[in-house]
Amino acid sequence: MPLPLRLHRWNDRAVLGVAVAAFASGFAQFGVVAALGDVARGFGQVTHGATLADQAGLSGTDLGIGLAIMRLASLGGLPLTGLADRFGRRRMLLVTVGAGLAMTAVAAASPSYWWFVAIFACGRPLLSATNGLAQVTAAEQTASADRAKAVALIAAGYGAGAGVIAIVHSLASHTLGFRGVFALALVPLALLPLLRRWIEEPDRFAVAAAAAEHPIPVVGAVARPFRRRLVVIVVLAFAVSVITGPANSFIFLFAQNFLHQSGIVTAAMVAGAGVAGLAGLLAGRWLADRLGRRLTGALAMVAVALFSVLAYTGSAPALLAGYILGVFAGSVFAPAAGSLASELFPTSVRASVAGWSLAAGVLGAVAGLVTFGAVASAGHRFAVAGLVTFLPAALVMGLFWLLPETRGREPEDLWPDS
Repeated sequence: MPLPLRLHRWNDRAVLGVAVAAFASGFAQFGVVAALGDVARGFGQVTHGATLADQAGLSGTDLGIGLAIMRLASLGGLPLTGLADRFGRRRMLLVTVGAGLAMTAVAAASPSYWWFVAIFACGRPLLSATNGLAQVTAAEQTASADRAKAVALIAAGYGAGAGVIAIVHSLASHTLGFRGVFALALVPLALLPLLRRWIEEPDRFAVAAAAAEHPIPVVGAVARPFRRRLVVIVVLAFAVSVITGPANSFIFLFAQNFLHQSGIVTAAMVAGAGVAGLAGLLAGRWLADRLGRRLTGALAMVAVALFSVLAYTGSAPALLAGYILGVFAGSVFAPAAGSLASELFPTSVRASVAGWSLAAGVLGAVAGLVTFGAVASAGHRFAVAGLVTFLPAALVMGLFWLLPETRGREPEDLWPDS
């Protein structure tokens, strides 16, 4: 008879340690979004012309391609995440967060824009894998009553890291420059010894690792009976990222280089989004446990698209409202979607599934970035780019009803051998 699993509450030290790793991932990855305007000015040439290239320093095509390359590099997170099904969550989490932060700091010394893109891209798959593994680890460490809360905590950790680097850049960009912003990745890197003590291997993985058969990481997740569910999860991840990829990546460039918003106002906007994000996570956790994972995820996905369109309509009030409300909606989405994806698959392939979801999100973000950047450059209108890019992707929300509702259920109930 198997021994009972040792599970944690959502606020236990083991889960908090994973949230700190997610914080480090958000801190390092979001720097390129927060500092995109400074990166464009630093490596390009700003003039008084009317085109995107004149005002930003680099063309929308160069910016879109550069962001797309960095996003595409995250495809490397697929095998890295999948390896956690063979070597363990804790080991891979510590490796990916440490190496990813180190590469981000190295990018600060880039001699040109394309060198910056290349070096940052080397660290991107490691940081993307960190975020995926953090979600898997937190889900496996908790029971059904705490799982949505734990997933929300991981999303909060990532969001807090992204928010901190955005506020630091907004208030200290003239002092630090974009190079100083990326060098700050050394600060969370110093927390690695703390993470080694806090992060534990989930008992669910220990049980799965003791099984006689081990599916091949990543590839094993597509075998029956997982294939149909995996396809739906992958398509949803792709569609959501078509929206969030460009919506988040161009927001600070739009605010600073086109609306000429001051650093203080940008910092206040980020702080407001931080409060909205926390409220959204609390609401999303509550709704996921009351209304269910599917309904909460579907409604939040549509809201993210609509608020993202609002943010780029061209006025400062619309930007503030759209960005803050978009963060709220995205935070409502995270606990529901994260819990659902973790509960639908057994432990033996759960990290591999997270890797496929990550890869789909990367491709979706690239598709969104290229589409948004091309439309914005052609017509010099961000509003049109938002309509063309965001609204069609929101229609995919109906796929949630091709998946079973997992609210209140343990993975062991769905998969007795997990």
